[in-house]
Amino acid sequence: MITQTVATTDYHTAGEPFRIVAEPPVPLPGDSVADRRARALASPDAQDLRRLLCSEPRGHADMYGGFVVPPDDDGAHLGVLFWHKDGFSTACGHGTIALGAWAVDTGLVAAPDDGTVDVVVDVPSGRVTARVHRAAGRTVGVDFVNVPSYVLARDVAVPTTRGTASATLAYGGAIYASVDAASLGLSVVPASYADLIAVGREIKGALDAGGRAVHPTDPRLSGVYGTILFEELGDPGRGLGDGDGADGTVRQRNVTVFADGQVDRSPCGSGTCARLAVLADDGRVGVGGPVLEHTSIVGSTFTGAVVGTARVGDLPAVIPQVTGTAYRTGEHRFVVDPADTLVPGFVLR
Repeated sequence: MITQTVATTDYHTAGEPFRIVAEPPVPLPGDSVADRRARALASPDAQDLRRLLCSEPRGHADMYGGFVVPPDDDGAHLGVLFWHKDGFSTACGHGTIALGAWAVDTGLVAAPDDGTVDVVVDVPSGRVTARVHRAAGRTVGVDFVNVPSYVLARDVAVPTTRGTASATLAYGGAIYASVDAASLGLSVVPASYADLIAVGREIKGALDAGGRAVHPTDPRLSGVYGTILFEELGDPGRGLGDGDGADGTVRQRNVTVFADGQVDRSPCGSGTCARLAVLADDGRVGVGGPVLEHTSIVGSTFTGAVVGTARVGDLPAVIPQVTGTAYRTGEHRFVVDPADTLVPGFVLR
């Protein structure tokens, strides 16, 4: 039972919430951030704290957040355990963007009034960077530079109630299945919200049941984290329908359905990295451009760029960068009344 007051600072990145717990009131031991996540998964105290902050009446089915923990070594400023209503995730791009803004806003990392500073963060999938851009004493943008991202499998047939989907599996800190929404008779718009969730859950469930999403080096990173349902936007000025604008920019809209039916309001940071890996494999983006203009179901936008290349075992990979902004929405001190029978809470989905 959580008996202490829990202090949080809440941000949103392109509409997606991120609840930061700078001083978690439960032990989160481990030899590394990845090890801390593994132990948190088995810790009743860590799970109760996660549920308390995610669940109603203090949270909601689509809440997201992170527990700040020590980094793996002196090469990073902080570590973080990402969480959502169903557990602890391996990566979170929108959360990394929010953490970069928070670290500068709180003075944890000194930053110039005008210029750029790197906030280095250890996450369960590796070491990432939030490059914070400042102007006139304000944070005006954050680049999320992720771990190497790559395609794992293409044209995987997945049966759904809307027909057979063709999925591409790609890793961007977590494994995502990309599916063209139009191929299933859907558009990425709020009116199709319930249908998008339903088919996203079907695709993730079918792929996990088939054991298709296997990380090449770390079994802790295996499994489909989310389904990315995307559509091409084209260039309105030229009437193109293939998603590529006059300047070569790839313009797509997506909704990412992750965990068990949770919906990312942002274009999804790590999901954008997975999309960049796919588009680079297609030859549509690359180092030096073109870039991906990635729009969410609520109309917010990230810009995705390939800033380098790498190899992971035998697989070609890209170093992706996702640019967005995060804004503080509030500070909270959550308490638990000893007589409250609805603890840690409930989720309606």
